[in-house]
Amino acid sequence: MTLTRRMFGGLLLAAPFARTQDKARPESFKVYTDGPRLLLNRNRIRLLQRERERRSLRWDQFETLWAGNAEFPEPGFACALHYQITNQPASAKKAIAWAAGAAATDIRQIALVADWCSTVLTGVEQERIFAKLKKAASGQVPKTLPEARDKVFAAVALTDSEPDLTAAVLTTVFEKYWLASLLPSLREAKFHISNDMANPLLEIFHAYRDNLNFDLRDNYPAFFKNYPLVHLMSHYPAPFPASQNEFRIPAEPNILHKEPDFQKAVLSRAAELAMVAFDTNSAETQVLQGWLMNDRYLMRGTAGMPYELLWANPYQPGLSYYHIPLALHDRIGGQLFVRSSWEDNAAWVGYFEGNLQLFQDGGITMLDPQLSREPLDIEEATVFFAKAGRKFQVPKRAAEDKTDDVFVVGLEPRQHYHVEADEQEMFEEEADAGGILFLPNLRTGTGVRLNPVALDSTA
Repeated sequence: MTLTRRMFGGLLLAAPFARTQDKARPESFKVYTDGPRLLLNRNRIRLLQRERERRSLRWDQFETLWAGNAEFPEPGFACALHYQITNQPASAKKAIAWAAGAAATDIRQIALVADWCSTVLTGVEQERIFAKLKKAASGQVPKTLPEARDKVFAAVALTDSEPDLTAAVLTTVFEKYWLASLLPSLREAKFHISNDMANPLLEIFHAYRDNLNFDLRDNYPAFFKNYPLVHLMSHYPAPFPASQNEFRIPAEPNILHKEPDFQKAVLSRAAELAMVAFDTNSAETQVLQGWLMNDRYLMRGTAGMPYELLWANPYQPGLSYYHIPLALHDRIGGQLFVRSSWEDNAAWVGYFEGNLQLFQDGGITMLDPQLSREPLDIEEATVFFAKAGRKFQVPKRAAEDKTDDVFVVGLEPRQHYHVEADEQEMFEEEADAGGILFLPNLRTGTGVRLNPVALDSTA
């Protein structure tokens, strides 16, 4: 199957105010599934156990770290995962000892230990661990994705002992955080899901679908359909070498002020693996699978290996990302990402969270979209700056390239403009929530003029 620009045209043309389905909700918030309930289901456990039997690359690397007594930064997660695959009580005991200890405060890991090692828990250990989970499940409505994930995980891990509490927490997170807070922020482009924050998002997705048979994406399908490719495009082109493997580095607004954050790179890839595991059928996630299955990026260290083993399915076919458009306009979020090619030395432009960055020749340049400067010609598209004037000319291309995609940045968000292009009738377009105006398929060499539409004329 070949991916074409036509198939992915919606990435460039998605309506900025796409309809949502806030009325979609689970039939019940009661959990009736059997354990384990968090991230692992029976099919995935069988897949992981077969990976051990086959001595797969990921299992061998995980087992090498384990046998060498490597120190995992998330010991509860790693030990409990080893127990689920091997059924060795000693692994469960290590996980439980960590979770029951006074120093353990990571609710995500504690919940995974309680869920994955439930049959090995003693009464005293259960009392200590459940006390932590009850405290986390109770309290205020979460304000962030990690807080929401922790609350959901704690509640699900308490299902057998506190079923009413579990249902109440899942209801609260859905109604008061998901519907009332997160989705409105996404619609209004007040919040962007950074690549590392996608991991708690996907873990929430898995928890609700696996236990309530409900896909949270149904509340905003226009946004979540395109999100896998938005996530993919928001990485700098050049890989960054670490001690065990290379990393694709997620784009960050303040990247110039610090070294690349490898933990964020780990969580970004973990989120990609979890996306593919969540939806194996869509073209977007099949492209993501093609992006993931390059072994030079396989996480071999103690931070990433448990995620690789948990989520990766190397037997699932992927589609080549080389066939998707190199310019991606996220109209809902007011973001733009353009690459010159899929090679490591590609030029890249990212306009996100109000920041404009140019990655070229291995370095990052911060640009001010409010300043006048020459347009950025990135082969696949041209980016013009509104402050350089409302008149511009589309660059001339080679004879076979007769049209170009044009983006104008630095405009007034959601302002309507009259667009006058040579030899065309005037038409009206709206800048997105980030102040980006997209003008597709303009003939090269065309002169273009923009005029703001007066407010009273749009009534």
